[in-house]
Amino acid sequence: MKTTTILNELIEINNDRIEGFQKAALDIKDENIDLKAIFQEYSTQSRKFSQELVALVAGLGEEVETGNTIAGTLHRAWIDVKSLFGGNDRLSILNEAERGEDAIKAAYQLALQKGELGGEALSTVSRQAEEIKSAHDAIKALRDAAKLTS
Repeated sequence: MKTTTILNELIEINNDRIEGFQKAALDIKDENIDLKAIFQEYSTQSRKFSQELVALVAGLGEEVETGNTIAGTLHRAWIDVKSLFGGNDRLSILNEAERGEDAIKAAYQLALQKGELGGEALSTVSRQAEEIKSAHDAIKALRDAAKLTS
């Protein structure tokens, strides 16, 4: 798999993540208003990541995938999560958010494990993967805290 394909897949799952968190933020009720700001932050994070990846693909002179995808299990996981948001209780919202974060974290791990990225692409994807892992861990911590109070 060439660099462009890997980067385009990451663009697509970031686009799915943006939509997932935006949908979740819209569906959140007042008692979970703190989650709205967090979800908006992570949506913005993925928008930035997607833009960085688009610049890399364009820099390679290749065609950029700018949409969302329903091809591939990891991408479908965020799509599935988007359709499941809407539960009003904090634990179900965070369970679905963590499932989506599991999917994007796995996509980044897979991209790095393939060993086909080099130079600026490798450094960008590695940095983004660290930030994705931090976001995942934060969502997981919130979910674990919600388990204790439910």
